[in-house]
Amino acid sequence: MITSFSPVQSFEKKAGYNTETIALRSYVVEKRKYFFFKRIFDIFLSLFVIVFVLSWLLPIIALLIKLDSPGPVFFIQRRVGRWGRSFKCLKFRTMVVNEHANTHQAAENDSRITRVGNFLRNSNLDEFPQFINVLLGQMSVVGPRPHMHTDCNKFSSVIANYKFRSMVKPGITGLAQVKGYRGPTKNFESIFHRYQFDAFYVRNANFWLDMRIVRKTAGQTLKTFFAKLNGDSSNDPVVHPQPGTQKWAPSVKNLN
Repeated sequence: MITSFSPVQSFEKKAGYNTETIALRSYVVEKRKYFFFKRIFDIFLSLFVIVFVLSWLLPIIALLIKLDSPGPVFFIQRRVGRWGRSFKCLKFRTMVVNEHANTHQAAENDSRITRVGNFLRNSNLDEFPQFINVLLGQMSVVGPRPHMHTDCNKFSSVIANYKFRSMVKPGITGLAQVKGYRGPTKNFESIFHRYQFDAFYVRNANFWLDMRIVRKTAGQTLKTFFAKLNGDSSNDPVVHPQPGTQKWAPSVKNLN
């Protein structure tokens, strides 16, 4: 007899804990309307960006990438999606072609990052192809950032229930990002606090929280983009709050 598993049951097997422990089934049922309207928003926004932004921006960035270094325009990498499923995540290529791209995350001042790639990363333009992933239903506009499989396994080994964040689709932006956690994970503290914000988002996900995160992300991106054009590096988004500068109780009170 062939036994099939629902997405919740598949996640239960992959994540290593049962649904009764964290009430996965009740979570999915309670958030059903939210996920429905979230998907409608994802479709409309991703179509808007693809038609009115990527349609003219993609050829320009593609030309700059080709002129800057040999290799493909897109960097396609398998990452961890909802329920632990793997999907092909799209990005504009920001590094020289190298054999460690799928196992070693980029570090600050990484020699593999190209000149154009540095600008794309600092302005978040390298993530824009992921609106195609959103349209395909593999990602959402808002959610925990998708990890490489190697990073997900590594982080899961040091933080209990780390795969809890996979209960929702990964996002182009998320609560951890607007709180200052972008770029490479330097140490356990940065991994742990990102997870705190991701877990807080999963537990409290709602449409208005998504809208606040989108608004905050848009403001930060525009501010950084124009700062870079003016040669100001003080608004670099790859920032980690310094230890001891704030209490680490996840909150959305400062998303104004």
